Amino acid sequence: MTVFAPAKVNLHLAVGERRADGFHNIESVFVKTDFGDTLHFLPAKDRNSIEINMEFEEDACLTDSILTVIPQEENIIYKAAALFLSKTGFERGIIINAEKRIPAGSGLGGGSSDAAGTLLALNKIAGFPLTASALLETAGELGSDVPFFVQGAGAAWVTGRGECIEPIQLPSLFLTLAAPGFSSGTAAAFRLLDNYRQTLASNGNGNIYIENTALRGINFAAVYGDFTDNLFNSMYNDFMPAFGENERNVYDSITAQFRGLGAVCTGLSGSGSACFGVFKEKAQADNAASVLAKKCKFVKSCAAQNT
Repeated sequence: MTVFAPAKVNLHLAVGERRADGFHNIESVFVKTDFGDTLHFLPAKDRNSIEINMEFEEDACLTDSILTVIPQEENIIYKAAALFLSKTGFERGIIINAEKRIPAGSGLGGGSSDAAGTLLALNKIAGFPLTASALLETAGELGSDVPFFVQGAGAAWVTGRGECIEPIQLPSLFLTLAAPGFSSGTAAAFRLLDNYRQTLASNGNGNIYIENTALRGINFAAVYGDFTDNLFNSMYNDFMPAFGENERNVYDSITAQFRGLGAVCTGLSGSGSACFGVFKEKAQADNAASVLAKKCKFVKSCAAQNT
């Protein structure tokens, strides 16, 4: 079996305070794209064995250094397969060959999407032992973004720690993704954001995160297909001000270039390091990709998934 694991973009990302369980509540517009990884599933001779083989395209590496090979047991694809086997008792050996196109540390959800694709594929191969709700619960054990990729909608309003997913309908949109020559770790970015807010509070600036009722307006407008320029302009990413000056300057430069090329919306996806530009015409997105390729390590033109 072969499955497609799409990249995602956060058109909007508001991050709440750190919860007692260590996670953060979020309010976000998640969008799948038609760009992503490909996973191939093959039978292995040994029962209960799991073998993961990773093949990286050149532009899936955001730095010039050779990718560090992590132990197989720490690979999220392996973790997803092992968790599925433990929950279902499925005993067939599995070989998973992953064609990686989504850069690690880009905020485009490559690992989460691969994990979700693994759960969905193995559930089908095994005869659907897990219900839809059980799949979502299992996905949540692997990571906060994984449930979004398990459910079927192309775009959604995502809240909680990522487990509350409300599908929304997007108009036809085209995106250009651009990442500089460095990656951004999710856990490190959340620590940076927490420290940034603590510093603001200690300086008498209070709590940076304010419950904004306008955020729900984004959701309702999206449900009814009312994606106007004003709506796009109201979207933001809470991580942006928390980064150091060097990173902010790079991100600001990329997003400014997107705006100059006609993007109706631009920002940082997830905790970085990929920025995005949203365009209403494919030719605009393709042109932006051509221009940004001169300054960014990774650039890709793609389309938002509506289903």
